[in-house]
Amino acid sequence: MKQIFFTKNRDRLVTMLDGGLVVLPAYTTMQRSNDAAHFFDQEANFWYLSGVDEPDWWLIIDGSRSKSWLVAPDIDEVHRVFDGGLSPNEAQAISGVNEVISHKDCEALLRNLAKKHSVAFTLGEHPYRDHFSFVENPAQKKLTAVLERIFNAVQDCRKDLAGQRAIKQPEEIAAMKKAIRLTTDAFSYVKEVLPSLKYEYEVEAEFDYYFKKHGAHHAYDPIVASGAHACTLHYSANSAKLKNNSLLLMDIGARLGGYSADVTRTYVVGTPTKRQVEIHRAVETAHHEIIGLLKPGLAISLYQDAVEDIMKQTLIGVGLMKNSEDEQAYRTYFPHAVSHGLGIDTHDALGAPEFFREGMVVTVEPGIYIAKESIGVRIEDDILITKNGHENLSGRLSTGL
Repeated sequence: MKQIFFTKNRDRLVTMLDGGLVVLPAYTTMQRSNDAAHFFDQEANFWYLSGVDEPDWWLIIDGSRSKSWLVAPDIDEVHRVFDGGLSPNEAQAISGVNEVISHKDCEALLRNLAKKHSVAFTLGEHPYRDHFSFVENPAQKKLTAVLERIFNAVQDCRKDLAGQRAIKQPEEIAAMKKAIRLTTDAFSYVKEVLPSLKYEYEVEAEFDYYFKKHGAHHAYDPIVASGAHACTLHYSANSAKLKNNSLLLMDIGARLGGYSADVTRTYVVGTPTKRQVEIHRAVETAHHEIIGLLKPGLAISLYQDAVEDIMKQTLIGVGLMKNSEDEQAYRTYFPHAVSHGLGIDTHDALGAPEFFREGMVVTVEPGIYIAKESIGVRIEDDILITKNGHENLSGRLSTGL
């Protein structure tokens, strides 16, 4: 992305906040083992407003004066030699901020800004943090503690940012199309070589190779789930042997140019059984019907009701539900939501909108999971809401089996 993209994003945000003061942190690196760190992925909002893809930076935006600063982390020479780092000039060239300052000068700047701004906007607690099964990155909590010492009030702007990011700009759509095209090309390649592969990890390795060869990496941990493993929604072991005449569910997306793809296909290893074909066709039919609903102005609540009706009729049609009132069976065989936002994050927040709007990108991913039959089928595509309807950005890829 060009510098002007990040500058305009900052301007749009502070306009929404009536010229307020925004202070956001980059993520910090997290421990992987003993003395090694995990691969670094930047906090999406910070990248969206700065373009900086390095840990431990802060961004300060004074909307009343239309001025912005990046706060550089303190890096000693030993760590700079081993790990490198972004120079102030490089950071300024990427982001277009007015000035880059050190951490030792940051608190004095914040105290000066507090004379004009009683409120500092930053990212509040994640709305779904109680459902997390992992430790949150500590960068935001550390920054919030600093802001609470200096300002009269600290307010959450997470929803404002989510609403802004939900409507993709032309350059974002172009970046997403590249990531999605690379992903669908990788699926087509893997389908060709699948007969020669024996293990789930060999399938994953082919995607690894294809993405890295084209300058990308996985947007999330890939799911390569054969047989009954496909009924574990976030299966990630990817280690089992592929069995003949079984289904293979692959949920994989490339991250390229800062943006993510998210595509799922279910292929057969060998020859499918009649039951496997029946379930796959049922999911495929539901998938196309649900995509057909999407258009600007459609109420999210009406979409959710329509999806529920479609999926219940689908499950009744394959003998997994007796009637539409059997909620337990419904959630047993279709236990997840059918759509989520997509963008910088694989699960991009949409800001809790009431209606679909032009420029949103969402997934559509119906599935049926029958553990007792070792069958799991999901089909997922990435859909852009357009002025008059929708565009299936990953629709060039066949639906599988």
